[in-house]
Amino acid sequence: MNRIRLDLSYDGSGFHGWAAQPGLRTVEGVLTEALETVLRAQIKLTVAGRTDAGVHAAAQTAHFDIADDTWRVVPGRSSRTPGAALLTRLTGVLARGQRTRGVGDIVVARAEVTSPEFDARFSAVGRRYRYRIDDRLVPDVFARNRALHTEPLRADRMSQAGARLLGEHDFLSYCKPRAGATTIRTLRRLDVHRPQNGPDTGLLVVDLEADAFCHSMVRSIVGTLIEIGRGRRDPTWAHTRLVERERSAGVIVAPAHGLTLEGVDYPEASRYAEQAELARKVRENPLTPGAAHVDPLACCD
Repeated sequence: MNRIRLDLSYDGSGFHGWAAQPGLRTVEGVLTEALETVLRAQIKLTVAGRTDAGVHAAAQTAHFDIADDTWRVVPGRSSRTPGAALLTRLTGVLARGQRTRGVGDIVVARAEVTSPEFDARFSAVGRRYRYRIDDRLVPDVFARNRALHTEPLRADRMSQAGARLLGEHDFLSYCKPRAGATTIRTLRRLDVHRPQNGPDTGLLVVDLEADAFCHSMVRSIVGTLIEIGRGRRDPTWAHTRLVERERSAGVIVAPAHGLTLEGVDYPEASRYAEQAELARKVRENPLTPGAAHVDPLACCD
């Protein structure tokens, strides 16, 4: 068997999230069907982080296993490598029926054989997200599908509030908890700024990086910061909510279309197995002595 790593991106506007769901168009469902069409084999995908409905990905990672003899015949009579041949054929299949001719709303940028110890989900050491906000009085029409439009915000207040969330904490107040999964995460970066160049010039962006994110964590944090940026709440509110460790009915979740998974980080190949083992282990919740929890899941926004 060969383990194949896929690096891909997608516009989440037309999807009900990553995870396959009966009767719904999802990234996993569409990509799996395309792979099975090209490879003529059953495919089971493992992804670095399951994004929610409407969330985009600029750099997502997944893997699947396939028999060596099936992989070697992908190029047919051409001189291309199996990975290059798969990319070309996938691009065509994924573009069928799309409004933009020749380009689908999923694009696979790389497909190559990787170490059998590589795990797209558990070998990852970090995930990076960006939330885009267009708070100009006259919004950019071309940003409407990837940025939330709102009234002008105070970035300094948002930045002040976000700084109190950095580090390892129980983010229960900002997560939708799942049975058997910890809500403890290490938030390594939370940066609120206005880019001075590049495609996001003119927008207000929130960059977040962590070992992993639990369900709804990024959008709940951003929703809280937006309320603070509007002046409706004091900057201390973000930290107050954190230490409450309670998912209250008043939680504010920012809309999905402003969020993009910007990248997934992995260690050097020699540490794939070690990192995967660490991520799977049960560890003790340091905030609740004696309470065992599953180590952080490679989850979602």
